[in-house]
Amino acid sequence: MKAAQLLPRPEPQLGDLIEIVRGPYSHWAVYVGGGYVVHLAPLSKISGTGWSSIMSSLADRAIVKKERLCDVVGKDPYEVNNKHDDKYNPFPPSKIVQLAEKLVGREFCYRVLRANCEHFVNELRYGVSRSDQVGRIPQKLH
Repeated sequence: MKAAQLLPRPEPQLGDLIEIVRGPYSHWAVYVGGGYVVHLAPLSKISGTGWSSIMSSLADRAIVKKERLCDVVGKDPYEVNNKHDDKYNPFPPSKIVQLAEKLVGREFCYRVLRANCEHFVNELRYGVSRSDQVGRIPQKLH
């Protein structure tokens, strides 16, 4: 019997939102082409913790980064998730990419409840800042 072959993931399209599952929460990025994504990465003040850690929720600043999708994802599962396309009209892909690229390198305030990576990508795609994960945050963080 042959071992199951893994099929390659389809290439995301320009402006697609990428959801990277990291435990109970997800990290979000926007695909800008050529294998790259733009994402909002919290700057952790705690040594040894990166944006993928739950400890990054303690960060109060974040930087917009452009990195290879494979580097941002690592070994975590991910998918294209344009889940609000039925509620909001997405901007044209070229505009989403242009907006995202223009912000690379900029620092922003990071607030897990009001200005996180999911708010960031939804603002880029739809012009609407929203995060569906916020309602799932344990009450201790509120």
